Amino acid sequence: MLFSVDVNYIAILVAAVTNMIIGSLWYGPLFGKTWMKLSKISKKKLAAMKKKNMTKIYFFAFLASLVTAYILGMLIEYTGATTMWNGIVVGFLVWLGFIVTETIGGVLWEGKSMKMFLFKVISSLVPLAVMGIILAVW
Repeated sequence: MLFSVDVNYIAILVAAVTNMIIGSLWYGPLFGKTWMKLSKISKKKLAAMKKKNMTKIYFFAFLASLVTAYILGMLIEYTGATTMWNGIVVGFLVWLGFIVTETIGGVLWEGKSMKMFLFKVISSLVPLAVMGIILAVW
């Protein structure tokens, strides 16, 4: 049965929180300036966005992280992944098969830059690999 997979809900919660932490580091101190430049978002506009919607933004971002962690956890259970390497591989395959292929539409149809494409897909690869590790070995 599709939804009869036994997943570890604590591992899913930890993976979701880890995803949020990686995202806040990635789009903050590590590569925040690069993201702002590629997105053409000024410091003023970013401050206004944060002031207006921060609670709602973090709520829905965390909800999305939980969904991602849950689905990745299901896939890891289906594949029988139990090692760090297996977790990385499942995370990579999800990234390649869904994130990369979906995100390329921004370049092909919306005129977004290849630099922005690369920034976005790499920013998704890292947390998927880390979440894959957490979910496989927990």
